[in-house]
Amino acid sequence: MSTSPLHVVLGAGPAGSTLVRELASRGLRVRHVNLSPIDDAPDEVETVEADVSSVPEATRATEGAAAIYHAVNVPYHQQVSLMPGIGQAVVAAAAQHSARLVVLDTLYPYGEADPTAITEQTPWAASTRKGLMRAELDQMYLDAHHAGTVEVVLGRSADFYGPRVLNSTLGGAFFPAALSGGQALAFGDITLPHSYSYLPDVARGLAELGTTDRGLGRIWHLPTVPAVSTARVHELVGQILGRAVSVDVVAKPEPVGPFDELFMSEYEEMFYQHVLPQNMVSAAFEREFGLTPTPLEDGLRTTIDWYAESFASRA
Repeated sequence: MSTSPLHVVLGAGPAGSTLVRELASRGLRVRHVNLSPIDDAPDEVETVEADVSSVPEATRATEGAAAIYHAVNVPYHQQVSLMPGIGQAVVAAAAQHSARLVVLDTLYPYGEADPTAITEQTPWAASTRKGLMRAELDQMYLDAHHAGTVEVVLGRSADFYGPRVLNSTLGGAFFPAALSGGQALAFGDITLPHSYSYLPDVARGLAELGTTDRGLGRIWHLPTVPAVSTARVHELVGQILGRAVSVDVVAKPEPVGPFDELFMSEYEEMFYQHVLPQNMVSAAFEREFGLTPTPLEDGLRTTIDWYAESFASRA
């Protein structure tokens, strides 16, 4: 059995699955943990089923870890009720194993503060249930680090796009329709700047946080290109496809397409993200770690190729 340091990724959504592949590509020993079976892990990756909201289960699943990456998510309407317990259990497990904890985080804690240039110094001004929950969790992680309980670092991302990303405003409600010539969906005022993080860049950034000793005990913005308008993103996709993309703009939070009433009733409080500018700045991370984000057009081209191949295989 290999005695090299073990990197344990929690969560098999798009972020966790992409991160597993990034870590494995670096020749690291990787374990992938999820509540349900994982059937698409690389051959060299160990898989474990566990409910990491339970301290004993989280501790068992992460046995031997040198680094634990928390990329667990839950159904949107259950975030406020479930994510705090998961966070607390993961901290307890990491502390038990003296493992570094790397947390994938969102922009929610900032609320509506300074949306034109969101940096790591932007005040936390969340006023929504989910924003306050995320802010309280983040403070708990940082407090655990500064108390010496566990070594912690957080990486924040804007809205995902990229291969494997389906449940996103620039995901399954957009790319399949764009490819087929149908009506794609977009939210809010698409003329405003809006940050989109390319998921492979997010994974590279998290892997860097888990494998270097720089930047511990703080929050970093993972590599993300400067914001452009969502309309410009649509225009670039049209240029790649060789035809204009038809877009149905959802101006207010109401059920539409794959976004059902349950989801939209929960997302309503976060809809401000689509009616204000949102520009997440990752310059500090880029300077410290020497990683730059993938150019937007390159990321969109790879994403389109993935969707074309993925949906062709389902036909």
